Amino acid sequence: MMQFQLTDEFIEQVEQLIANNDDETLTSLLEEFHFADIAELLHELNTDEATYIVKLLDSEVTSEVLIELDDDYRERILDNLTPSEIADELDEMDTDDAADIIAELDDDVQKQVIGHIEDEEHAADIVDLLRYDEDTAGGLMAKELVRVKESWTVAGCVREMRRQAENVTRVHSIYVTDKHGKLKGRLSLKDLLTAPGRAHISEVYIPKVDYVNVHTEAEDVARIMQKYDLEAIPVVDDNGILVGRITIDDIVDFIKEEAEKDYQMAAGISQDVEADDGVFKQTRARLPWLLIGMFGGLGAASIISGFQEILESFPRILIFVPLIQATAGNVGVQSSAIVVQGLANNTLKGNILARLFKESGLALVNGCSIALIVLLISHFVFHTSYLESISIGAALISVILLAALIGTFIPIILDKRGIDPAVATGPFITTSNDIFGILTYFLIAKLILGF
Repeated sequence: MMQFQLTDEFIEQVEQLIANNDDETLTSLLEEFHFADIAELLHELNTDEATYIVKLLDSEVTSEVLIELDDDYRERILDNLTPSEIADELDEMDTDDAADIIAELDDDVQKQVIGHIEDEEHAADIVDLLRYDEDTAGGLMAKELVRVKESWTVAGCVREMRRQAENVTRVHSIYVTDKHGKLKGRLSLKDLLTAPGRAHISEVYIPKVDYVNVHTEAEDVARIMQKYDLEAIPVVDDNGILVGRITIDDIVDFIKEEAEKDYQMAAGISQDVEADDGVFKQTRARLPWLLIGMFGGLGAASIISGFQEILESFPRILIFVPLIQATAGNVGVQSSAIVVQGLANNTLKGNILARLFKESGLALVNGCSIALIVLLISHFVFHTSYLESISIGAALISVILLAALIGTFIPIILDKRGIDPAVATGPFITTSNDIFGILTYFLIAKLILGF
């Protein structure tokens, strides 16, 4: 396969071929490219041009291309396709991908598309997957897998596996069930090849197999697959019946989406948005946290206004307010980021008190180091008095210690209450530390300076 280079010249060439309706040349140009490369190309075209290519190329290719597209862009392309054309694309997809795409459509369109899918069993599997929440094992799983019964002979098993494998893109594992469909174990390909043809599967299969329930949270599925280094994991219903499997590519996609959501949440964006989303949608996602930051700033200003007597006598301590705010915010975000990561990876060991004690020790060391540097700079560069310098240094130590505790404590509490701890990072931690940091700074200054 030739190396794909997406250049301006290539994009212009494709656009010209579309404008001239030169289907033969366009098809010949794209047939050697990987579907991911074609998806990258479509993102550089307008919706009508991208739809033209989707309609032109074979559904075996475009079904893979559609999966690679951003959700919003794919939705615009699907709006240009008829229910019958969408059904042709879904016919070539694995059931999990087809269910994800059809879930993006309006209810009326969903019914029409499902009615146009020629493979009735495929359509039924897609409808079944739509019943599950997208963030559960049932929402991630695909129906395509290879299963054998423990009562079969090895020779009969091989024949049945050949038939089933035609509908499975990649065979990660062979699962063994009883006559009722309950998961019993897995089958090693080596054991299958070396066993006598008349032997029964019950004699050679491996009874130990990791599995998840259809209602298992997607995060837990990801954690299990990561821990045991699994390429695929079977999914069972509440009765132990084997109903599907989850492959590593689905988990990687889920982890990527969750990471993007957490990153946006940490940056103060409360909804899942894309760069090309409209101004109104992006405003709704950003404005809530900006308002929180605004009220936090007003709170800090109100605190400062309450210490006018100190400012009149020692106006130079106002110079260090930005330093206090910035240090408190940075320390809080650092502490919360470590805790949030540990909670997400299930690697946060020990109880809350042990974690707080550790962060306190770390904050104390960092605080003393920074305070000593600032104390020297404030006295010799900004010419503050000894008492002013001491109050600034003491306040920095206290603020850093307080910010570390807030950054550690809040994510843990939110997690205990079932709230995504990612909301604790970014603006939330920064704003709260700004307020408490300023209050602590002026209280210590008031105490040391004799007010």
